Amino acid sequence: MCGIVGYVGNGPIVSILTDGLKRLEYRGYDSAGIAVASENGLRVEKAVGKVKSLEAKIHADWPDFDSVPHGAGIAHTRWATHGAPLEKNAHPHLDEKGRFAVVHNGIIENYSSLRANLIRKGHVFSSETDTEVIPHLIEECFEGDLVKAVTAALKQLEGTFGIAVVSPQFPDRLVVARRGSPIVVGVCDNEAVVASDVSAIISHTKQVIYLNDNDIALITKDSIDLRNIDNVPVTREISHIDWDAGAAEKSGYEHFMLKEIWEQPLSLANTLRGRLDENGATAVLNGLNLGPKDFASTSRILIAACGTSLHAGMLGDYFFEDLADLPTEFEQAAEFRYRNPIIQPGSLVVAISQSGETADTLAAVREAARKGASVAAICNVVGSTIARESGAGIYLHAGPEIGVASTKAFSCQVAALLMMALKFGRARRLSREEGLEIIDELKKLPDKISQVLASSSHIEAVAEKYACAENFFYIGRGYLYPAALEGALKLKEISYIHAEGYHAAELKHGPIALLEEKVPVLALACEIPGKDKMIGNIQECRARKSPVIAVSTIGDKEMAEHADDIISIPQASPYLTPILAVVAMQLFAYYVAKKRNCAIDQPRNLAKSVTVE
Repeated sequence: MCGIVGYVGNGPIVSILTDGLKRLEYRGYDSAGIAVASENGLRVEKAVGKVKSLEAKIHADWPDFDSVPHGAGIAHTRWATHGAPLEKNAHPHLDEKGRFAVVHNGIIENYSSLRANLIRKGHVFSSETDTEVIPHLIEECFEGDLVKAVTAALKQLEGTFGIAVVSPQFPDRLVVARRGSPIVVGVCDNEAVVASDVSAIISHTKQVIYLNDNDIALITKDSIDLRNIDNVPVTREISHIDWDAGAAEKSGYEHFMLKEIWEQPLSLANTLRGRLDENGATAVLNGLNLGPKDFASTSRILIAACGTSLHAGMLGDYFFEDLADLPTEFEQAAEFRYRNPIIQPGSLVVAISQSGETADTLAAVREAARKGASVAAICNVVGSTIARESGAGIYLHAGPEIGVASTKAFSCQVAALLMMALKFGRARRLSREEGLEIIDELKKLPDKISQVLASSSHIEAVAEKYACAENFFYIGRGYLYPAALEGALKLKEISYIHAEGYHAAELKHGPIALLEEKVPVLALACEIPGKDKMIGNIQECRARKSPVIAVSTIGDKEMAEHADDIISIPQASPYLTPILAVVAMQLFAYYVAKKRNCAIDQPRNLAKSVTVE
């Protein structure tokens, strides 16, 4: 993996491809390359490093690159899985005769045996990648029909793929296919553009088709021919993208992550808009496709997610149990299908994913469906695979999230989970008065986040004070425990500081042995139940000479006696205090990383959308 762009038409192919790659840079990668098929043959350029390195190489080696006759091209940014980040391992990959070029996201699990068999047949490989078996298989299967050759090759693959293929024998054609890794086709006039993410398409069109698993598309500048892997014609609906290219720009901010932190009041307002029903003291969530009897008869909720989404899911666990008396479990999505989860009648599986393409979470959705569970998704990307396969759920409408470290999606996921718990609670046990209190708190949330953002200069000063630390503890209790985990994750993601989140009560059960004056502790000590116990935990840390940064409630003068530094956030209900605390910790992590001169939007070794297991 990581990013795919394809184009066919009369436009400046190379510039269109490299521009598309730039729009996918946020996903994280270590090398880049393009292949252009025209009546002049096949031209391939690759470079280790960023897209600008590829562009420099193109300008040096191919001065007339934008005078290519009409044709088809593919491009790729690679995040290394099989083989080191070397030029020979960069995509596109070719067969040894140079007749077929392929870019690929995903992992071919049986590539080793396929490669050995192809070598026995005389094929010569030039890379260490799993991807290279694909163009060799296409060559082996080719009998004059490109689509049939691609189809025959794909039928031999085990694993996941999103691919795009061009050939100089068919310079007006582009073939794409997917199984487990997203491919989106832009619906344009007199040209066609495809990508693994709509951000590379949005400058061309807002009308897109999301391929389903085992779909294959033969694309020309005038037509899109969709079939499945058995060569049966299929129809896929056209989706409309509800944001424009400007939403994926920095808009004057130094980094996408900072922009997205500051977008949270608006993003949350969009998530909440039209979903709060004060007359019924409940939430309006028509996308769940559940009637009153369904809400009342649901007996158990299982939440499957990864990373930041998992931390949101942990809060959802508290919400459903506290507000709706619903037994709830959260599960790391990668473990969901492998531990053979118990799915009982009345079970609802809630899958959470910003991108809607997270491979482990998608696998959990499919396992839940196989076992007969109802499935609902909480996603940000309209038309994403998890959203489509779940068939029910909540779209966040948070706008594109470009920074690799998720920020606004977390806040919106938590708000969506709270609305969902409110809906279940009102159908089961929650009083009207309690429902109205939650609605009132949700309505005030965007303004309270704006108050946190207004203190960014103070948070920056505190962050700069601790930016030289190499180890960090984050501690919380109750609703603030998942928030502590998320705060630690943000710091380690973008600053490369070793940070661990703990339940504060767990300190005495081992981790406290690591505390010393060089290990700061960020303690979530807001005015919610458990604060008195947290003060005791803070004293335990200070007794080991660890400096303490307390995230506390505005006006809490007591905390100044117990902490070395204070970051204050507005008073809110226990359900929403974690969002405010996390926004403050997002800013803290951002400013620490900035002080350390880290690559904030594209942290090393990370990809935005994890589409492989």
